[in-house]
Parts: sequence; C-alpha cells; structure tokens
Amino acid sequence: MFAPRSMPWPLVALFTAGYLASYLLPTTVGRLDSALPLSATQAGAVGSALLLSSASAGFALAARVDRFGARALARLGIVLAVLGYGSAALTDSVPAVVLGAVVGGFGSGTMTAVAASGIAAGRDPHRATTSGLLVVSALAGALYLTIPRLGPGHGLPLGAVALTALAVWPFTSRLSARTAPAAGPDGVRRPLPHRRAGLLLAATMPCWSLAQNALWGVSGRIGLGQAHLTEITVGAVFATALGAGLLGVVGAGALGPRLGRALPIGLGTALIAGCIALSAAATDLPSFALGEIAWNLCYPVVLSYVISLAAALDARGRWAVLVGSAASLGTAAGPLTGSVLSARAGFPAMGEVLAAVLLLAALPMTAVALRTAPRRLRVVEIPIAAAPRTELVPVGDVPPAPFQDLPVVEISLRETPVPDPADEDVRAGEILVGGATVRDLSAKGIPVVQIPFTDTSGATVPA
Repeated sequence: MFAPRSMPWPLVALFTAGYLASYLLPTTVGRLDSALPLSATQAGAVGSALLLSSASAGFALAARVDRFGARALARLGIVLAVLGYGSAALTDSVPAVVLGAVVGGFGSGTMTAVAASGIAAGRDPHRATTSGLLVVSALAGALYLTIPRLGPGHGLPLGAVALTALAVWPFTSRLSARTAPAAGPDGVRRPLPHRRAGLLLAATMPCWSLAQNALWGVSGRIGLGQAHLTEITVGAVFATALGAGLLGVVGAGALGPRLGRALPIGLGTALIAGCIALSAAATDLPSFALGEIAWNLCYPVVLSYVISLAAALDARGRWAVLVGSAASLGTAAGPLTGSVLSARAGFPAMGEVLAAVLLLAALPMTAVALRTAPRRLRVVEIPIAAAPRTELVPVGDVPPAPFQDLPVVEISLRETPVPDPADEDVRAGEILVGGATVRDLSAKGIPVVQIPFTDTSGATVPA
C-alpha cells in the first residue's frame, strides 16, 4: 500500500480517528449524565451502544476490506462519524443523541477495520500500532486538558471526535482503491490460518477489554464522587495518565519483539489487574492518580502486543480486525457493566471483580502468544561460488532461464531460529543467509538465489 520503509501515516491517522471515541468515553458518558435527562446507568448504556455499533462494523467488514477497497471504506467511515457524532453534539434530544452515537460508532468501527487490516498487511505491524496508540493517546490527553475549560455540555467530546474524523479525510487519497484480492494466484479463496489460536484470542478479548473499560467508563465518577475531586482535577489526572501511556507506547516501540509477546501480555495484564483494584478503591487524589496513571502506562503496552499478535496470525489482517472487533464487544459492554456493578456493590468491590476477570483472561492470551512464538526452521545458506555456466542445475519448478548468467550455488543446511513472520525482514521474503539478509548481500553486489526450504517437520516453506 505504501513505500517499503515508510510509516503508513494514512493508516495511523485512521487508527487514531477510530479509537478516539473509546479513549474519550469517561468524559462522554459523564457529560451525557450531567447535561441530558439520563441516569448514570442510562448514560453508560448510550456509551455501550456507541461501542457496540463500532464492534458490529468490524465484524461485518473483517474479510471485506479488500473487496470494497480501503479508500472507499475509509471515506464511508469518516462520513458516518462526522454525521453521527456531529448531529449528536448539536442536539439535546435524547433519541437523536442515541441515534447519532450509534451511527458515529459504526463510522469509527469502519475506520478501525480499514486501519487494522492495512497495518496487519504492512511490513512492521508492531511499529505502526505503537505509532497509532502514541498519536491517539497524545490527542486524547490534550482534549482532557482542554474540554473542561471550554464549558459544560455533552457536545464537546462528541464534536471533538467528529472533527478528528473530518481532519483525516485528506489522508485517504493515499489509500489504495482496492487491496490484494481475497483469493490467491490460483483463484482459490484462502481460509483463515491459525484458527484455534485466533478463535481463542478472539473469545478472550471481550473479557479483557470489558474489565478495563468497565472501570474506564466510571473513572470520572470515582474521581468526582468517591475521591471528591473537581472535574478539572480529574481531567488533569486523565491527561497525566494518558501522558504516561505515551511513555509506555514509546517503550513498547523501542523494545519491539525482543521479549517476545507472551511476557508483555501475561505480566502486563496482571499488573493492569492490580492497578484497576487500586483505582476503584481510591478515596483521595494520590491513590486515584497512582491507579489511573499506572494503569494507563501498562494498558497501551499490552494492547500493542495483542494487536501485533493478532496481525501475526494472518498477513491479510482478518484476525487483526476480528480480534479488534471482539475487543470492542467488551469495550461496548464496559460502561454499562461498570455502572451496574458499582451501583449494586460499590466501586471497591467492582474493582476486585474486574481484576479477577483480567487475571483469568491473561492465561489463554499468554498461551496463544506462546503457541505462536517463532519456531526453529531449516534455513538454506547460499554462498555463491564461481563455476562454469554448464554446471547450473534448475531448482525445483523454477525455470532455468532467469538464472543463466548466475554462477552455481553451493547449498548447506543448518538449524537457525527464524524471525517472527510479523517481522519486517521475513515479510519482505528475506530469509536469513549466514547471519545476513538477502538485502544485505544484494547491497554488496553478491547475487543470491532464493529457493524453498524445509522446516524440522518436513513441511516445505516458500522462500
């Protein structure tokens, strides 16, 4: 979709616009409660309807982005977001606000589906994901500092999401009108790979995201009611927390795949569980701020590895969209779940329940990360040796004509770990050759022939 080494900024912009509504959920739900004739539970239900609509768009479009084209779907999502959130921001009619939130949520989900599909199919999904999280965290933090100073009313956060979506429109011109076809070169439609791992991850994500967004949806009420803070102070805490999230995203981007995915996902989720319990039990500024800041420091780090894991399951991005949509289901149920639990059991007990759910969800997620870790494969080393042209031997089904001017190749096998399929070099088809990539050898003027190789189980893997 883009130049090989460039950051896919149009996809990062779509990612930002698609995720912003969920990042602003606490202030959106809180202002719906205070500015409209809605109870706290009803305001939470409106937030849930918005996010449920977003998840529905992801499920509907997971395998269809390539059919309709990234550019057309991205622009459709922007139009729906601007019309939906914009109309909800400009009216005080509760039915119109609900309808606008649902329409806008479908637009957010459409933009997120296009972004997730394109990022998963790119050269470095983890780097693009962390960039998207970095931008959306910075934007949300700035809005949390700005919105309380602009006055009351439910329209400000909704209007901010609509304007962000509109600002993304110019980036869509760089998206392709149509992406790679669903079928392979032989015309056969490719099924979803890694079905068991993908289904397990998709089944776990609603619980993982529900536990966190149940607290996120009522965090504003915890700060205002239980910790006895002002809206400006709560907004400052949220902005600081999102700033800490920026540091976490930068750290995750710098760390990359060095620790694999299992450790950041498993240990990070356990840390998040502790932060949620602390934040839900907060009765003053220090405990509330510590819980929220530590939580937001860990959350985007773990989320970036989860998205990267889903992207590694399918290069066409279908699992990335499906897992993201499954997470949106939990996100959608979060505000209502948090409102109901806090109303019946209180904030501290709600935090304990949500922390237990997170600890249980960490187990299958870590198992998927371990199962899909890179395997050791037999890799062909191809040192080039000068020899007469008559000694050339065709390799496999490759016709000899393209290699008539190349010297004979001397082949030796050795065991070596192969990088993760989501990593840049492997996605470019650059198998490690004697510790260097094909690009490294080519840059030195050394001709290289790539041929199929075999893993330890005997399965043929194309170069």
